[in-house]
Amino acid sequence: MSIPKSNATNRALSVDDFRGISISLVISKLFEHAVLDRFAHYFTTFDNRFGFKKHIGCRHVIYNVRNVIEHYIDKGSTISMCSLDLSKAFDQMNHSALFSKLMDR
Repeated sequence: MSIPKSNATNRALSVDDFRGISISLVISKLFEHAVLDRFAHYFTTFDNRFGFKKHIGCRHVIYNVRNVIEHYIDKGSTISMCSLDLSKAFDQMNHSALFSKLMDR
């Protein structure tokens, strides 16, 4: 099932104009919470990684990037920056391989 992202009535719609939705079963949510409760200590990351962390969002990343940029500009240096859009990375990955790596760990 999908719903449109915006009201685009004056042009032809494409696949990117829709947001997919899924309905998770209650049992799967319980399983997720059980896994998180048991294995949360394996899910820790470094402080300079912001993805998939509780209470951390884009504003934290933007704030830190701006601070780094301002630091180097104040010192008279130039900045070169590269960013990647990985929004669909997990859609195309092999989930069985990811699950295997998690089990190995």
